[in-house]
Amino acid sequence: MAEMADWDLPALVKASIDRDDEAWNELVRRFAGLVAFVIRHYRLSAADTQDVSQLVWLRLVEHLGQIREPAALAGWLATTTRHECERHLRVNGRSVAVDPSLMRQDSSAAPEIDEMLLATERRQVLLDGLAQLQPQQRELLLMLSADPPYAYAEISRLLGIPIGSIGPTRSRVLGKLRETDAVRAYLGAGRNTQMGRCP
Repeated sequence: MAEMADWDLPALVKASIDRDDEAWNELVRRFAGLVAFVIRHYRLSAADTQDVSQLVWLRLVEHLGQIREPAALAGWLATTTRHECERHLRVNGRSVAVDPSLMRQDSSAAPEIDEMLLATERRQVLLDGLAQLQPQQRELLLMLSADPPYAYAEISRLLGIPIGSIGPTRSRVLGKLRETDAVRAYLGAGRNTQMGRCP
């Protein structure tokens, strides 16, 4: 069985619905940063932050089976987190002291949240696309996109690829990545994204 970190989002959601604890833990790991990011804008105490975070994950447990499109999960979590923060402040008799940069005139998400959602979505598309490549192709891209990237000599030794063919192979594999179902679906939806680097 593949590592949970390699699973695509639909598989994780389905396994979480089926009460797979490892899948649920991976789902929380992937999106905990987004939930924390939204909560920070409401300037809650540490205890209140923990309470709201737990409520958000409880709401997800309650509604996970109703999420028809796993790709929408990041947006659902951001919206639910905002609602839970506002509800928490109302219940506790405090005004909603939200960071002004969080809200626009039309009450939609702030640019920072939009950017984080897009980054999360793009990362997930790349992970899903990488999962559709052959293992050696995936390893090559991950080694080249590591920080710092692996040296060509080390890649050659580990993957058994001649040093002179690493660059051309990288170009071919990136082409294959762009042709995976995950990336084509994302690009076909009219989004503008850069697929030249892996997460």
